[in-house]
Amino acid sequence: MGTGKKIRFLALVSSLAILTGCASHEDSGGVSVAAQSGLGGSKWGYYSGDPITKWNSDGRTMTLLTELSYTDPQGLIWDAPAGSVVDGASIPRYLWSLMGGPFEGKYRNASVLHDVAYTEHKRPWWDCDRMFYNAMRCSGVSVGEAKTMYYALYKFGHHWKFPIKRGKPVKYKGELVTRGEQIPRAIPVNPEQINEARDWISNTDPSLEQIEQRANTEAR
Repeated sequence: MGTGKKIRFLALVSSLAILTGCASHEDSGGVSVAAQSGLGGSKWGYYSGDPITKWNSDGRTMTLLTELSYTDPQGLIWDAPAGSVVDGASIPRYLWSLMGGPFEGKYRNASVLHDVAYTEHKRPWWDCDRMFYNAMRCSGVSVGEAKTMYYALYKFGHHWKFPIKRGKPVKYKGELVTRGEQIPRAIPVNPEQINEARDWISNTDPSLEQIEQRANTEAR
């Protein structure tokens, strides 16, 4: 085989090897990198695993039978372990009417992860809400819907003052504590404010920082 043909042959073999590696590289949930990228993996992160749940006897909660993991755009991994109990309570019930239910359609994965994050309190609530936004976008929720949900959670969500450090106490006001303190929420969901924010988001496409500023400064 001539030198030119040998070079072309080696190049072809290398190309095929690269393509095979991309096609066969799968996460623990069996979703290929190519498929993840198609669902927004390059910009909005990606999921690992497919949540399977069963309804509990109380008729209100579900138990996760398989683990769901989400890697956000910053590379931070959010886990919903098998055995986690979820009920959608991390999302104020009025907002369910905007979503069609927290565990339906494109909101399902993001809602499961948000419920677990809000139960564990391992990270600040604002990080959990950012994760929820990114996970919604990764799942294909439109930017307008995702930003409206982000506004509503940022303003009316069930927040706590600090995250828990796994296995370590947290120093707060000079004292060591081991669990997050819930902030009393005397802010009922205001449908009019949510509708106004939705129109504003639709017309101006604000950044998340601008949404936070609006939620913090508008009348309550």
